[in-house]
Amino acid sequence: MRLFLLTLLLIGSDHFWSQAVPAKEENIPYLVTFGNKAKSSYGDDDYAQVFFFSIPKNHKKPIYLRVYDPDIGGEIDEKAKEFNTKSRFSVYGGKGCITNKEARQTSTQGNFKSGNLLYTKTFGPDLQYDKQWVTFGPFNPSEGEYSADYFGYVFKLVCEGISGDDGNLYKYFLSSSKDKNVPVEGGNAFTFEYTFRLHDDPKQVSHIYPYIDDKVISIKQSNFDWDSDGGIKIFSVAQWSFPLQVSENDQWVTSQYQIKKQEKGKSLDIRFSKNAAKKVRNNNVVFYVTNQYGEFLPFYTVPIGGIPKFKGSASFRQ
Repeated sequence: MRLFLLTLLLIGSDHFWSQAVPAKEENIPYLVTFGNKAKSSYGDDDYAQVFFFSIPKNHKKPIYLRVYDPDIGGEIDEKAKEFNTKSRFSVYGGKGCITNKEARQTSTQGNFKSGNLLYTKTFGPDLQYDKQWVTFGPFNPSEGEYSADYFGYVFKLVCEGISGDDGNLYKYFLSSSKDKNVPVEGGNAFTFEYTFRLHDDPKQVSHIYPYIDDKVISIKQSNFDWDSDGGIKIFSVAQWSFPLQVSENDQWVTSQYQIKKQEKGKSLDIRFSKNAAKKVRNNNVVFYVTNQYGEFLPFYTVPIGGIPKFKGSASFRQ
């Protein structure tokens, strides 16, 4: 029943077939993972990023996980001194891929790479992959771990900075085609901790969409290395512009938000707006949200129930 209801909510989204990561609606330029010798002040607290991809139970054809610009070099990536970094991308499925509790944490100390290793490849400074899509797969959907809570068969894609101190900027796409980006009908992607690059243009606003189920009473947001670059605010069907605490350079900060009845079973819109006066460039930020029990909430690239639109009289906090 829960899977059926959440599937209906997914269908309510304007672009529920899009599996670009980051999605167009998020307006995030790139995911970012630094080499494990990088300073944390560059904007990566643990040098790893974990994303999950869900495939509907009735999808029987092979799927592919595609990575844009997986190497570390060229025009896109962030160079510390000289490019000397390697990134390892690994695909996991099978038992424990998502149901293992440590897979849904943000720490890289535990068994976050749970499940069966299906594929792995390491990339260094190799210009043949610069601004190119690289395909992992094919994978049979049944190679993932089935979970009704996450809409079907789940695969996990882990990017780790295993050496060096440069930043790898990249994108993903869940595809039904080996050679191009063709969405998997009804598929989705999500993470429990987002590490991403912001636009340099202060006019650009980025978004992420945590899902609030009916058990959530309050949430605590945590953000790292925001560089005091503007504001982070919550928008929802019941809330217009609720400001969150923002971090300075190489700093974690947290703040809380009480969930309203109208927000349950929907997504929140967390917006990242830059400070035009500061002109911060190459800003990388880490962000996650927990509920009142300390459980990490998923950010879906296709927001559950669609992008929330405020319903009510406009009242907001500065």
